[in-house]
Amino acid sequence: MDLNTTSIGPNFIRNIIEQDLESGKHAMVVTRFPPEPNGYLHIGHAKSICLNFGLAAHFGGRCHLRFDDTNPVKEEQEYIDAIKTDLAWLGFDWGEYEYYASGYFETLYQYAERLVEQGQAYVCDLNGEQIRAYRGTLTEPGVESPFRNRSVEENLDLLRRMRAGEFSDGSRVLRAKIDMSAANLNLRDPVLYRILHAHHHRTGDRWCIYPMYDFAHGQSDSIEGVTHSICTLEFEDHRPLYDWFCQTLDIFHPQQIEFARLNLNYTVMSKRRLLELVNEGHVCGWDDPRMPTLSGMRRRGFPPAAIRAFCERIGVGKSDSIIDMSVLEDCVREELDQSAPRAMGVLRPLKVIITNFPADAEEEFVAPSHPKNPGMGNRRIPFSRELFIDQDDFMEDPPKKFFRLGPGREVRLRYGYIIRCDKVIKDPASGEVVELHCSYDPETGGGNLPEGRPKVKGIIHWVSAAHAVSAEVRLYDRLFLSANPTGDKQTDYRTQLNPQSLDRLTNCLIEPELANAQPGQAFQFERLGYFCTDREENRGQALLFNRVVTLRDTWAKLQENATATK
Repeated sequence: MDLNTTSIGPNFIRNIIEQDLESGKHAMVVTRFPPEPNGYLHIGHAKSICLNFGLAAHFGGRCHLRFDDTNPVKEEQEYIDAIKTDLAWLGFDWGEYEYYASGYFETLYQYAERLVEQGQAYVCDLNGEQIRAYRGTLTEPGVESPFRNRSVEENLDLLRRMRAGEFSDGSRVLRAKIDMSAANLNLRDPVLYRILHAHHHRTGDRWCIYPMYDFAHGQSDSIEGVTHSICTLEFEDHRPLYDWFCQTLDIFHPQQIEFARLNLNYTVMSKRRLLELVNEGHVCGWDDPRMPTLSGMRRRGFPPAAIRAFCERIGVGKSDSIIDMSVLEDCVREELDQSAPRAMGVLRPLKVIITNFPADAEEEFVAPSHPKNPGMGNRRIPFSRELFIDQDDFMEDPPKKFFRLGPGREVRLRYGYIIRCDKVIKDPASGEVVELHCSYDPETGGGNLPEGRPKVKGIIHWVSAAHAVSAEVRLYDRLFLSANPTGDKQTDYRTQLNPQSLDRLTNCLIEPELANAQPGQAFQFERLGYFCTDREENRGQALLFNRVVTLRDTWAKLQENATATK
């Protein structure tokens, strides 16, 4: 698989790398994508993935996939497998360069002993709460631990006994000895190792002490020869600590560069919150099509090329911003407009009987599978006396600008005849319209219009009752009602969940040619939007389609109307 599946436009990180190569600082660019295997990847990770793999490809270098598996309590093989699946789906290949922080545990431990021997680290008996209290604040310096001045010999002895499993969880930690009065709180004797008697998915029970992220991250970069350690802005304050470790240990020193993370409105990007949504049953798993996870977007039908295009479109900068969901959806529409075959589907069926068409007759119309791509060929659409149209395409008392079907009105059936509504049949009990009796003009088949015949403005989609295939369709909306669900710190973000984010339609009818649609195959249901067969549930007889996106940004229009009526 070719790594160069996304373009990297000019940006400040690319400029830095170009200067480093021109100056001879590095002969080859090495980047890395270092996910923690404690959850599924989301759209925010996609920006980092595209940037790291894209820069490596642009400069003819390589990008490593390294799992930061330093917390066995929260990590699972399921997450590792999902991350690798998502990366491959996006179009990126790390080849032989798959690494794990756990693969460096022995080296990292030896680094820790070196710091102790240099008098730059010590074993501290304070508990977590005490360490936080001793740390100080942004305006007040911290207080040195009473264990800070232990001898090198005592610290080495205690550290080795920690490794041997002699002490209980939380009873001791290893801390760097830097500066308790530093303006940057990350330099106030940060914790390097904690005791954690937990089974690790790769190392088993060999370790009962585990390195903290700040200690493992930079040293892992160094071990792998990463030249440019690209991360998001929240790690900017951690860079002095990253540099301190490399300089104090006198090891290869990668350059950490920060960029603004991707924030998307009407969703949440915290893996902790996403896990809460899954565990509490607010969604149907990590791959729920309403989730901002890459697996959810894949299941919903987002093409990987659209996500890469989105990451390129929003660019790389140093200022945090919130991107509107419609930008991502526009990228999805642009991609699917080029690749998705067309079809007709009726989501809320209303029966139509063509009274002047013979009951035992059938016809067939030929329609292009894609109007902009003749290479996709044609499809055949059967026509018979009984049809179904969408309920939304009929109104008993239509307003002036309603150009669809109504009593005495004419419309054209897409690719078929012009029909006129002659009679409306209602349910006697409810008064609901249940059937329309219409007549057709036999001279207007296939889009023909006899000379002198008045044109009709309305064109509606339809399916033949005798040939249509049953399907379930799921219509997805924003997962949250608020553009910024976590903006109000006093309010639980879960109170902002949209109760209408999923609408299940179980009696839908689609063109017969879609009967053999493959899982994950996308179509444009003409006049309705883009739909994709569900990858996970299409294993039985009934077809299940997820709506990927509408044909245009209807959400923005709905929000506009809601604001106007207040």
